[in-house]
Amino acid sequence: MKKGDQPVHIFHSLSELHRAVGQPQPQHPLISIVNYSDVKVDTSQLGKGIVLDFYKISFKSNFHGKIRYGQGFYDFEEGGMSFIAPGQLLRLIDEEADYAGMSLHIHPDFIRPYALHKTIKQYGFFSYTAAEALYLSEKEKETIMTVFNSIQQELNERIDRFSQDVIISQIELLLNYSNRFYNRQFLTRKAVNNDLLSRMEALLDHYFNEADALRKGLPGVQYVASALNVSPGYLSDMLRNLTGLNAQQHIHQKLIEKAKEYLTTGNLSVAEIAYRLGFERPQAFSKMFKQKTDQTPLEFKRSFN
Repeated sequence: MKKGDQPVHIFHSLSELHRAVGQPQPQHPLISIVNYSDVKVDTSQLGKGIVLDFYKISFKSNFHGKIRYGQGFYDFEEGGMSFIAPGQLLRLIDEEADYAGMSLHIHPDFIRPYALHKTIKQYGFFSYTAAEALYLSEKEKETIMTVFNSIQQELNERIDRFSQDVIISQIELLLNYSNRFYNRQFLTRKAVNNDLLSRMEALLDHYFNEADALRKGLPGVQYVASALNVSPGYLSDMLRNLTGLNAQQHIHQKLIEKAKEYLTTGNLSVAEIAYRLGFERPQAFSKMFKQKTDQTPLEFKRSFN
């Protein structure tokens, strides 16, 4: 059977993953670290991709060549990180083909007794795509390696009633460092992000100007992100860092701008404007307009007459 004909392979446990990559059984059934240099796996046996029933945090170093980031390629060989949540499809097309590093695997049951079980969902980078990886400076790489090594040391030397508390603290530290470094990345790649913002503005202008909204309805974050070839989470986080507004707020802002244009130029009724903007009911349009401007559409229209 050819690779493309095989189904997606689902790993339900860490032990199953370790067997598949030629590693000994994990020291703890719910958390493990695998060094990429030790991995022995035939990807042709894994079909179109894999799905993990646990979190995977990858740290890759010693890249060779250019790295894809969004729509462009960048030379950034210091190292990078990617984050996979349970249930996500992980494609086996790896653009960073030559690298070293390690991956941390965390089963949800390991963090279930802790607040981290809920707060981990607040780290938006678990919904980013591989093309939106976190690329690290040399100093950042050292910081991340220190935390990985601390977790590995805890697993190697002592598994007792305090181990889980210590490792949970280390995971939280790793996630908080990653959050900080992603915010740094949004700033250092400001030119790329400004280009993404410009393309989003052009996309929304075309959507409303060419009556796409009338035919397709209101544009959602998923639609805009897909058209820009980024994940919804990354788009919102990037925009929030750049402008203070998330993707949904940008869409609403553009919608209100277009509504004001219709209300001040032409003789369209409020209902006709609502339908042109993609609303199924004029009342929903009037409610949003009131929320955003403190005026009803009619009050705004009268203020210009």
